[in-house]
Parts: sequence; structure tokens; C-alpha cells
Amino acid sequence: MGKWAGRSAAEIAAAVRGKQVTPREVMAEHLARIERLDGRIEAFRTVRAQAALAEADEVGSRADLSELPLAGVPVAVKDNLAVRGEARRNGSAATPDTPADEDHVTVARLRAAGAVVVGLTNVPELCVFGTTEGVYGIARNPWDPTRTAGGSSGGSAAAVAAGLVPLALGNDGMGSLRIPAANCGLVTLKAGHGVVPAGIGNGDWFGMSENGPLATTVEDLRLMYGVLAGAEPERSAEPPRLRIAAAVRSPLAGVGVSRPYTTAVREAAGLLTRAGHRVRRAEPPYPLDLGVTAVRHWTAGTAVDAEGLDRARLARRTRVHAAVGRRFVASVRSGDSRERLRARLAPFFAEHDVLLTPSLARRSPQAGPWHERGWLRNVLANTAYSPFTPPWNLTGWPAMSLPFGSLPSGAPCAVQLVGRPGTESVLLDLAEELERLRPWQRTASLAQQARG
Repeated sequence: MGKWAGRSAAEIAAAVRGKQVTPREVMAEHLARIERLDGRIEAFRTVRAQAALAEADEVGSRADLSELPLAGVPVAVKDNLAVRGEARRNGSAATPDTPADEDHVTVARLRAAGAVVVGLTNVPELCVFGTTEGVYGIARNPWDPTRTAGGSSGGSAAAVAAGLVPLALGNDGMGSLRIPAANCGLVTLKAGHGVVPAGIGNGDWFGMSENGPLATTVEDLRLMYGVLAGAEPERSAEPPRLRIAAAVRSPLAGVGVSRPYTTAVREAAGLLTRAGHRVRRAEPPYPLDLGVTAVRHWTAGTAVDAEGLDRARLARRTRVHAAVGRRFVASVRSGDSRERLRARLAPFFAEHDVLLTPSLARRSPQAGPWHERGWLRNVLANTAYSPFTPPWNLTGWPAMSLPFGSLPSGAPCAVQLVGRPGTESVLLDLAEELERLRPWQRTASLAQQARG
């Protein structure tokens, strides 16, 4: 890596504010790294090389440069959010190739904070699945390029994990931040409903989708999350001793959990116990029909997003997903099943401050043309490896993923932290504690990237 590519966002911003480096120099290094490595990873649908350099110059000339929290920091944006002057393709040939007139509010907040948008990242069509591939490429995990980066924020996660950018913007409707973060060794936070502006697709998948950051450190995550939420998260001067429930059973009936992920939870629980937290094994009372509820919401969200698009230009798996979901739109929109789930799980969170689970049930599927495969095969592959994320979109409660341990392949393993509404700062503090107790490698090495 060069002097700045691969450095944290906090380090870059501090150096730019201190006039140790210009935003153009930072951007040029990252663009060179993208040109050298992205052919192996396919993180980006489009790279805004000349526009990004020009915008970096604009940041460098700002009168308030010394006050910008993300001064000169390159960021990538998921290709379902508007970036001024760029088309938003949402991973599909069926979407219009029309440049956006305005930035999405989250993109505007990043730019106001001094960040520079490098490009838009690959997603599965309409951001439906937990693998990222389609007409614009196959996003691969930089730690193991034979495996998918995950989805639907797969391109954003791959870009950060490969050191192509220090931060990326994504969103999460059924795990779309946490799944790729877990695959790619990143830390992410899906905030509770209404904390970060949404405005994703046609109705945020009935309020389940949340925008959020992907980063390599909790410090960087806090930095970007504070910009997106419009307020810096509180940090406890003396972190409280928390009541933590450690759970390893899959929320979805019939889905097994592989040993690396159960081991990660047990080891994290041990570390937190020794740090003074009260940790005990306790499984949330997930309802037996949770899988049915999740599929209804998942498919119905796609049905709404597909309205008005030329179905002949959609991949077959997307068409089937939307067709299945159309029959559920009215019942899902009522919100009754989500309210019942919240009522069922609320007593558990009255007894526990934080839930600790695996982020995934097993390693991600092989990278490949999943968009050309059948709908049921896609659904089963997604369900088998990512059952732990959907419940917290259905409830609208905060959840985050962070690296912990490793898989037999050497790729990262990960755990999930979940809290009740309004506990984003608690989760960040706990993640920071785990990062201190068990540090992780921030980005995939060149040797690992070369395997692909």
C-alpha cells in the first residue's frame, strides 16, 4: 500500500486537517489502488476518477477544512443511493441510466463533512440477495476471492476490506450491511429505526431498511455514523457493566450453525465475562413462524421496488421474488406481524441489555453467477448462511457486526451485537471494548487478494 491508501479514515482526516497531505494526494493514491486491484474484486460499478479528483481539490480549498470530521476521506456509495451527476442503477439493467440531480441526504451529509465520493459500488439486482452479482459484475471477498463478498452491500464491503477506500456507505433491509461486513472482516452498525435518514427505494422495505457505515475500526465507524445521524454518538466515560445474553441457536427453525461461529460467540462471551460484564447463555424466544414472516417481508419489499420496471429486463430470480411478494404487500404494510414480534421479544431485552450472537451461520457461498440460477436455490443459499440478521430489521432495533476470530480458510469470522431501541452508543462502546480485547486485521493482505 501507499502512504495513505489503507490508512484509517480518522488518520486521513487528521492529516488533511493538519495540512500534512492534500485531499488530491489522498484521492490519487486510492484511485491508483482501485485501478490495480478492483479487477480482481469487482467492488465498483463505476469509479468517478476525474470528478473525485476535482471534488478533492474543492475540499482542500474549503475555508472550514480544519473543522471537517471527514476532511478528504474517500468514500464509496452503494448503487441504490443517489449521487449527484451519476445514474443509480440498483444492480439492474431495468433501471434508467439517468444522472441524479441531487445527492441522497446521507451522501450530502458525508460531503458536507469533507468526504469525497470515489464511486458507486456493486449490488445484487434491486438489493434483494445476500450475494452480490449481476450484469455489472461479481463482488468477491478480498480475504477469499473464491467466495462472495455478501450482499446486498457487497461491493461497498469489498471496497473497504481491500483498502480501496477507508469507508463506504451501504444499507440494511434484512442484513445487507451486517452480512457483507461479517464476510469481509469489517465493523458496521444498522441503527434503530429513524436514527439515520433512510429514503431507500420505494418505502424503505416498509421501514425495515436503514442506511449505515462500513469501516475497519470502531473509531472510524463512530466517525461516519455520527455524520450520518447528524450527531456524534455519546461515549461512556466509564463503560457500564452490562447484562449480556449469549445465544447461538439459529432464529430460523431447521438452520444449523457451524462451529467457527458458535466458537466465536463463546470466546467473545468469555472475554466479556472476564472484563466484568454479566454474561449468561440465553436464547431469545423467537417464534416458530419467524422464517415465514421474514420471507413475506423480504419478497413484498422487492415487489414494491420492482413496480414500474420492465420485467423482461429483470433477472428471473428477481421476477419470481417480486411475484411471490405481491400477494403479501397489503398484510406486510399493516405492520401487525412486526408489532407482535416486538412484543414477544421485548421482555427478553428487559432482562438483558445486549444480545450476543453469531453474525452468520456459516461461511458465504461461492462467488459466481447466482443471478442466473433459480429463485429457490438463491433463497435456500441465503437462508442457510444468514439467519441471524432479519429479526432486527423486523423489530427495527439496532444491531451491529464486528470481526471476531477466523474461519478455517483464514477469512474473518464475526459476531453480532443487538440492543433495544436507543442503545446504539452502548453497542459501539461494547464493540470498542471487544476490539481492544481481541484486535483484528483491518484489511485483507495483497497475498490473499492475489489468490483470486
